[in-house]
Amino acid sequence: MAIKNEDVLVIQSKPMTRLEAVYLPEIVKGFGTTLRHFFTSFGQGKTSRTMQYPEVRREDLPIEDGGMNKSNFRGVHRLNRDEEGRVKCVACMMCPTICPARCIHIEAGESPWDDREKYPVKFEIDELRCIFCGMCEEACPVDAIELTTEYDIVGKTRQEMIFDREKLLHVYDVTINKKPM
Repeated sequence: MAIKNEDVLVIQSKPMTRLEAVYLPEIVKGFGTTLRHFFTSFGQGKTSRTMQYPEVRREDLPIEDGGMNKSNFRGVHRLNRDEEGRVKCVACMMCPTICPARCIHIEAGESPWDDREKYPVKFEIDELRCIFCGMCEEACPVDAIELTTEYDIVGKTRQEMIFDREKLLHVYDVTINKKPM
């Protein structure tokens, strides 16, 4: 089916003036915005979002000023332990299946305990590939994996940022007594 000429609407834009062609008014507006933000950022102005880290940390701030709220903040992962101190994970493979970054790798083995069929022989999370979406936490049927409020992890090499089962259980041991926000 062909389009008829009377159905075509031609729109003519008005030509720019010489002043608009050099973008001078827009440059002045941009400088004005920059100067406004510059002068209101001194002290504790409303546009200042700068924190003096590490002297001021996110968890030290009230929630309305940008402090950590457990409901919307996701930090480093941890593997939870059960009441007997064993890894809580049952190697169901839900977290590596749902992970959009494909940063979780699990190798399952036959469980030495009678209360479950499998347990993770190998459990690794590449924290550099992780996008901290929290989908692994939501998918876990036994609440074995959890995102903590710890956010200042450091590694000198890529290999140090791949958290294995023992390192994830160590994060649990360190953070178990910290109250979630």
